[in-house]
Amino acid sequence: MNKKTLKDIDVQGKTVLVRCDFNVPLDKEGNITDDNRITSSLPTINYLLENGASLILMSHLGRPNGEPNPNYSLKVVSERLSELLNKNVIFEDCDKIVDEKVKEDAANLKAGEVMLLQNTRYRKEETKNGEEFAKELSSLADLYVNDAFGTAHRAHASNAGVCKYLPSAVGLLIEKELDVMGGALENPKRPLTAILGGAKVSDKISVIENLMNIADNIIIGGGMMYTFLKAQGYNVGTSLLEEDKIELAKNLLLKAEEKNVKLFLPKDTVVAKEFKNDTEFFTVDVDKIPEGYMGLDIGEKTIVKFKQVIDESKTIIWNGPLGVFEMSNFAKGTNSIARFIAENKNAVSIIGGGDSAAAVEKIGLASEITHISTGGGASLEFLEGKILPGIDAVDNK
Repeated sequence: MNKKTLKDIDVQGKTVLVRCDFNVPLDKEGNITDDNRITSSLPTINYLLENGASLILMSHLGRPNGEPNPNYSLKVVSERLSELLNKNVIFEDCDKIVDEKVKEDAANLKAGEVMLLQNTRYRKEETKNGEEFAKELSSLADLYVNDAFGTAHRAHASNAGVCKYLPSAVGLLIEKELDVMGGALENPKRPLTAILGGAKVSDKISVIENLMNIADNIIIGGGMMYTFLKAQGYNVGTSLLEEDKIELAKNLLLKAEEKNVKLFLPKDTVVAKEFKNDTEFFTVDVDKIPEGYMGLDIGEKTIVKFKQVIDESKTIIWNGPLGVFEMSNFAKGTNSIARFIAENKNAVSIIGGGDSAAAVEKIGLASEITHISTGGGASLEFLEGKILPGIDAVDNK
């Protein structure tokens, strides 16, 4: 990895501005329902504190659309962080994010102290990468560390902008993302199997195209499998179908053949009359989907076949559920695949954020996976082979 990391910078006695990803889910009362993103940032925060720095943390939360909104205040994050760090986190409840008081407090920070700024998206300039706002943020500190992989695919003032004004490095979380995911894409242990699910082919086109140059096997499941089945001439009933992507699916099937990539489509599927859990359902081969029925999961034969491919793999990248896993009757495919990946101890396993991560968490297998990416959109763009501006802007070694 050619980006500077924490080990490449001296933080003793310095004030360090750290971009974290504290974009946590909140319930209607404004309580945090999952603090995973906060706990994920602790290794970087603790490393900096142990090495004699004072910290100014910043993050966005939700979409306040460029104006102050108490529903998206980071106060609740500062309280949780204080508990986790066992020390008072100074919360700067300032609608402009940076004003004279914030500057003064920043200047008076002592080594070991932690301050959290208000939601960076209270300012319109944040998402536009506004230069003035980036300057204001930079003026508070001596060094900048980006540890928010979840927003790395966006060029914002608090990640790309500040790099123009401060010496910078990536935190431990981003370093791990780049090492594990980057390693799997650049120099994977083979065979490399990519498992792609989710509702739509259109969301995954670029990922499939990029992985065709790298993977040995590509497994397709989820809602998008029906567009591929239709491309093979099968009837898909009332299953999710992107009519305008059938030709594209045909071309992807041909391309896989040309590149000697084995592309696995389901052999059977669980079908139902209606899109709900308590409807009647049964399993049919993919060439026998009855009129008026929709496919909502992969079937038993498919699960057995996919297991075989997963068992033989040395690197596994998974993005997107294989069925409607939110409904218990159609979660079997997704849960089985999660279990097979967890059981393959010879493989490097990577789950690219979003629903797949949620599925693994839900059945309690997260600790068995090599790496679960913290950024849904960012990990997708990374798998597409795109440059992530929030990381690109950080100083090289």
